[in-house]
Amino acid sequence: MEIGMTSLANLAKLGKGVKSRRFSSYDKTGGNADWWNIKAGETVVLAEMAGAGAVRHIWMTTREDDHNLRGLVLRMYWDGEETPSVQCPLGDFFGLGHGKATYFTSLPLQAFYLGMNCWFPMPYANGARITVTNDMERDTFLYFYIDYQEWDECPADLGRFHACWRRRMVFKEEGMEEVTVGNRTERLNTTGKGNYVILDAEGKGHYVGCVLHIDTDEPGWWGEGDDMIFVDGEPWPPGLHGTGTEDYFCGAWNYNRLNRTYCTPYYGYHFKGNCDYTGKHSQYRFHIEDPVYFEKSIKVTIEHGHANNKQGDWSSTAYWYQVNRKKALPDMGAFKDRIPYAYGGIEYYPGKDRKVLPRG
Repeated sequence: MEIGMTSLANLAKLGKGVKSRRFSSYDKTGGNADWWNIKAGETVVLAEMAGAGAVRHIWMTTREDDHNLRGLVLRMYWDGEETPSVQCPLGDFFGLGHGKATYFTSLPLQAFYLGMNCWFPMPYANGARITVTNDMERDTFLYFYIDYQEWDECPADLGRFHACWRRRMVFKEEGMEEVTVGNRTERLNTTGKGNYVILDAEGKGHYVGCVLHIDTDEPGWWGEGDDMIFVDGEPWPPGLHGTGTEDYFCGAWNYNRLNRTYCTPYYGYHFKGNCDYTGKHSQYRFHIEDPVYFEKSIKVTIEHGHANNKQGDWSSTAYWYQVNRKKALPDMGAFKDRIPYAYGGIEYYPGKDRKVLPRG
């Protein structure tokens, strides 16, 4: 059986045992009201498939105002599972952070303002269900396409697609080891403790990337934080230890040399704040050609500044494939805990510790 996992190299190859299907929000009366209204607090099923197959493309749009991109929550369930394998605010799933629309182009995700697209293949062997929940106190709407394939069977060696969203208000870690180098004191991080966690999963699979968003009113470069990816419970230093935030996201020299955003198929810096590094920033790195494989567990972390010496509102979406998931996805909190923190404005952000960030 040909499962239809196409690429440019074999695009001309004829399919066998594959049927193309779609769920969408089209007006079933034949009119032009091609959206679904979603009431406050309501969960609606966007797509429900039987048998084997794979989701191949998702397109969605809604409105940006009133934090709609954080108020709608997308969930996906494979093979009859009771807890979701995908759980993200709608905008963050498609790479849009801060509850704001923007333009960017990568291989698996693209956004043309609010035209949001996902091309990650999402196979399943025994049915799938995709839902969206409106956690806001007002009604809203959603346009969508979910393009999928029906297969005769699903190969046993295909992992299930996962995505999860995290958010943390990070602060300068106290009690870090320090050494004197010349006439200066330098902090050391020899454990990874206090790093921002992008992904923490148990099972067998491979990590395929993330989008990271930073919002801060603390002037100064926040990107000296190293990425540290711990595979199968290995101690520090992990086998995958990087040299800096912009290095992990395949940039260089603090991003500021270009003084603009940039996008490539596998990496990019697609939302830029102020030149003193305050404000809102977004970057992505997709491990399409270089997945990070794990047999038992994986913990993807990154320092928030060198040795975790910076503070701000950090959020991320991680993407990976796995089987035998042992951990439920992290709780996203109430809607008010997902609203982007606006300095001098909205006072919501997660965490018990409240600190007033310096006004730049």
